Amino acid sequence: MSKDALVNINHSQQERLSNIDFRAYFLGELSRNDLINKFGIKMAAASRDLKLYQELAVDNIFYDPKVRVYKASSSFTPLFDYPVERALAALTQGFGDDFVSPHKPLITSDLSTKLNKPILSNLATITKAIHQNKVLNITYHSLSSGHTTREIIPFSLVDNGLRWHVRAYDRRRERFSDFVMTRIENPAILESKVTLENESKEFDIQWNRVVELEIIPHPKLKFTETIELDYAMENGVMKVNVRATQAGYLLRLWNVDCTKDHSLDGNEYHLWLKNREALYGVDNLMLAPGYSD
Repeated sequence: MSKDALVNINHSQQERLSNIDFRAYFLGELSRNDLINKFGIKMAAASRDLKLYQELAVDNIFYDPKVRVYKASSSFTPLFDYPVERALAALTQGFGDDFVSPHKPLITSDLSTKLNKPILSNLATITKAIHQNKVLNITYHSLSSGHTTREIIPFSLVDNGLRWHVRAYDRRRERFSDFVMTRIENPAILESKVTLENESKEFDIQWNRVVELEIIPHPKLKFTETIELDYAMENGVMKVNVRATQAGYLLRLWNVDCTKDHSLDGNEYHLWLKNREALYGVDNLMLAPGYSD
């Protein structure tokens, strides 16, 4: 059987089959309970769905009796098509994971487009490593050192507003870093699990530190109340709690003037950071507009 056989299967069961396919592709494993909990079906129905999926995609998954889960095989080929934007939304926000039929917007809208998109197969390998707490071998291209081979321990996807990153421990540099997803080539999961404590996210100081930013309308503006309305400020201030790893990205994305004397000149600067001292010790301040020690 193949994708062509899906046309003879009712929509509800196709949704369950797509969920099996999605979990196997991006997480590398699933269980009957995953289907039971998501769709409210009985154990027997979940077993029938898994059996049917194995008939449709013969070599995609196999049952591991030791851990009682179905695992993706090394020859896995997705049965459904996954637009990368919807796949990322489903993985990171938990919705939009019905890939049976095209989704149409309820009203006309126009969303800004990211100029670079991750390769879907690379994304699937990275998310499997995150889900299974595995080490990832990658070829990485950077502006400072060209392409290098590295072992990383990824633990989160990060959307900085312009592109997707992977937050991970870098064994080569012995530190936690952000890796631009589109600069990763040939990701391969190593079978060894993470054993060293210092490589886990609990030891990522920048990730675990939360910074409170106090952002106000730029003092150069004549009608500051317009900006207060834009950002739903209270008493002329917008307080934003953000991980230290994201602080520089956020300040750059929203063109927040981070100079001491709000001296940046340009029509794009509508906001000013009132409490610059909150940024002390943040690693990625080179991204913050106008910030200097």
